[in-house]
Amino acid sequence: MKDRGIQLIDNNDQGTVMDLKIVPVRNTDNKIVRGLVTGKTLEQNIAIMLMSHQGELKFRPDLGVGIQDIALSEDYLVFRHRIREHLKKDNLIVTKLDLFENKPFKIEAEYGK
Repeated sequence: MKDRGIQLIDNNDQGTVMDLKIVPVRNTDNKIVRGLVTGKTLEQNIAIMLMSHQGELKFRPDLGVGIQDIALSEDYLVFRHRIREHLKKDNLIVTKLDLFENKPFKIEAEYGK
């Protein structure tokens, strides 16, 4: 179940985006008994792969699209291929990928069986 794990703070939460999402739960003695939030992580996994460059992920140095480089490029086709290639390395099957100039970026993917 690669789409479940420790969640990161996103735009819907308070705090710094991409930090660990922590919600402390205390017992009757006021001691923290748990706090890391777990749940669905498919979207954050895709976001991390899109934002990272190759070599930035310690345990998977072969992953990383470097999507911010598109600002200096006009070849969207290269990035569409790169996105599909790198998500496939993580066993993600891309069902929809819209990446065109002056259009909203949309990606739909799910983990293969």
